[in-house]
Amino acid sequence: MINFDMARKEMIENQIKNRGIIDKRILSALNDIPRHMFVPDDNIDQSYDDSALSIGYDQTISQPYIVALMTQLLHPMECDVILEIGTGSGYQAAVLSRLCKHVITVEKISELVSAARQNLAKLDIKNAQIYMADGTLGWKTNAPYDGIIVTAGAKKIPSALLSQLKSGGRMIIPLSKETHHVLTVVRMEEDHFIKEEIIDCIFVPLIGRGA
Repeated sequence: MINFDMARKEMIENQIKNRGIIDKRILSALNDIPRHMFVPDDNIDQSYDDSALSIGYDQTISQPYIVALMTQLLHPMECDVILEIGTGSGYQAAVLSRLCKHVITVEKISELVSAARQNLAKLDIKNAQIYMADGTLGWKTNAPYDGIIVTAGAKKIPSALLSQLKSGGRMIIPLSKETHHVLTVVRMEEDHFIKEEIIDCIFVPLIGRGA
């Protein structure tokens, strides 16, 4: 049987720190959240592998390094309210819950909403709320947000998400480019936004009215 605690520590050392993620708060959050609790039983032995894993319904839990990188690029602060688009099994939301005041996360697949709620409840995470909705439309109720993180690949930046981002806020989103996506930081500056491309990546597609 796999020693998950040891596997998690090795993941952090070999996959995360060795690739330049050294923020102590992020490393602590990754160590605190047991990734194997967010992976289906048939993939649980691969929970800490250096790869994305299927969670069913044509969705995935992202590669650990990508979770860490997106989190670092977001620059979450303890006072922030963050919007996540694409809850999946809830892992990214769980990590963010350790780093900010409040996480709002939106998922359109009802089975994943139920599973993610159960996963967060098992860890007694109370500062993350999951809603079933079209994530391309964001979640107006708690807007504007200090940061927005999109865990699916988009052909364009949904206008609804831009309108829900605070001035000075950041959005992390994979944007389509030919055969892949480019992980992109979008910074909102008063009446305009600035894009910065980071690395090539592959994500499941963002689906919805605003996609």
